[in-house]
Amino acid sequence: MKESIRQRALELGFDDCRFTTANPPDHAAHFSKWLAAHRHGEMTWLERTAPKRMEPERVLAGARGVIALAASYAQTSSVLRVSSSSSRTVEPFLTQHETRNISGLISRYARFDDYHHVLGERLKSLTEFVNQLGGAETRSLWYTDTGPVLERDFGQRAGLGFIGKHTNLISRKFGNWIYLAEIITTLELEPDAPGKNRCGSCARCIAACPTNAITAPFQLDARRCISYLTIELKGTIPVELRPAIGNRIFGCDDCLAVCPWNRFAREGNLMKNHARPELAAPDLIGLLQLDEAGFQSRFAGTPILRTKRRGLLRNVCVALGNVGDVSALPALQKAAQDSEPLIAGHAHWAMEQIQGRKRQD
Repeated sequence: MKESIRQRALELGFDDCRFTTANPPDHAAHFSKWLAAHRHGEMTWLERTAPKRMEPERVLAGARGVIALAASYAQTSSVLRVSSSSSRTVEPFLTQHETRNISGLISRYARFDDYHHVLGERLKSLTEFVNQLGGAETRSLWYTDTGPVLERDFGQRAGLGFIGKHTNLISRKFGNWIYLAEIITTLELEPDAPGKNRCGSCARCIAACPTNAITAPFQLDARRCISYLTIELKGTIPVELRPAIGNRIFGCDDCLAVCPWNRFAREGNLMKNHARPELAAPDLIGLLQLDEAGFQSRFAGTPILRTKRRGLLRNVCVALGNVGDVSALPALQKAAQDSEPLIAGHAHWAMEQIQGRKRQD
């Protein structure tokens, strides 16, 4: 039965498929402590759904097994060759002195059609296959970053990879560039061997984090993470953290990009057909001039819609404040009059940064 499910998963485009039990995740206690320390910031749904995340039977009564799946989003042109002599990403943000190319940086996972939809269609088909295979009494639920599941825990326990010091799952086949998905099922399936941690003494991810969000090996303070600040945080970005954001406008890949395991990364079967190359280096000034209709049109079908216009343009203002020059001032002056206070406030900050650099020249 396992091999039939695995084969069907590969046929649907997933790059790996493994199995584990539906027992409580191994790091449930650690997750509870992380929440108690408020390191999840404003992601209140994590706390609200914590009981389900720590006990799969609360998600699906009678749950016996978990099918853990991975889909690579590595691209042939962007597979990284990490130098052993460097602890920095090979795709760094621009510094305040490199303003000739005023472009933004979007996290690699978001440079595709929205993976929730792409993977979701395949997960639905695979779940139907599992239920048919198991018989009339079989019930299953699928998720891909959409439900109360500690995905990385199940991924490691099923053998998809191991959780690195940056707290993300690392695949020995695909490096750091993987989406995760799960099917919780009432079927009892023989578990695969769990992934063994293979970080060794390497700490490149910790050194690479621009905001020191990785406070210790395997410990992340989301409140400092640029992915949190540019995607999950809905309000004002703390002033003291803005300079470290550089030209990133949606997410951050630095801790992932420096990982030596990326030397084994290879392009996935599914996502290569859903790439959105126009998102690789978007023009910041052009983005700042988007109205609501323009924003919806430009980012239709991508994860970037999640930030809404107010969130993305807030991020664009911060990026221009870090890497922009005087050519950005007219667009920022217009943004400073935006009816959305969040955009206007960050635009004022950006203008102050650019004007301050101009006075120093």
